[in-house]
Amino acid sequence: MIAVYPDSPSVELARTLDLSGYSWKGVATPEVMNRLQPVDGWIGAVVCCDDDPEGGWAMCRALRKLDRSVRRILVLVTGAQIGDLEIRENLFDDFLLSPFHPRELEARLRHMYYNELTAPSSSVVEHAGLRLNLETYQATFGGSPLDLTYMEYELLKYLVQNPGRVFSREVLLSEVWGYEYFGGARTVDVHVRRLRAKLGEEHAHLIETVRSVGYRFGASKWSG
Repeated sequence: MIAVYPDSPSVELARTLDLSGYSWKGVATPEVMNRLQPVDGWIGAVVCCDDDPEGGWAMCRALRKLDRSVRRILVLVTGAQIGDLEIRENLFDDFLLSPFHPRELEARLRHMYYNELTAPSSSVVEHAGLRLNLETYQATFGGSPLDLTYMEYELLKYLVQNPGRVFSREVLLSEVWGYEYFGGARTVDVHVRRLRAKLGEEHAHLIETVRSVGYRFGASKWSG
């Protein structure tokens, strides 16, 4: 379980943690952090020091002083705070500039918690020449890399992991974008169009349009 400060993190941070498969709890103060601490301790923490530096660094100190000191602390800071990191280097293990790109945050977390977190039962899924590595976020088709944006990858991953199932645009928005995303159903259409273009004309049919319903990933032979 990862501790996250503050207890109401940004939508982007919460969404990235959830989509990346991390279990986490928001904590408002060191006292709350102590009370909510899991029996086996926190495996790490993400502490936002960008909006509330004083509260953020206080949380880092409290995490270090626990009986089971937390040794995997990632802090989010602004560019103007870079100069302050040197005098607090004992309070964190890695930092990320805010605002951050979700894919970079996911990569930092994966690197920090690689040994602590259980890897998925199958870290690679394949279908008709398409191969997704769920640990490295790499996607290839016929052995050639696919240059996907973060959300293109997330949408494709969700569809590939649920072959043959039909999803409405509203469900895809909720499951892939989630939370308070206000882009509307057209966002799904745009990303599907881009994915089809990147898969190539010969394989674009793998993402099928189900008229008046939504989309599904080809329901032919599946391996993963």
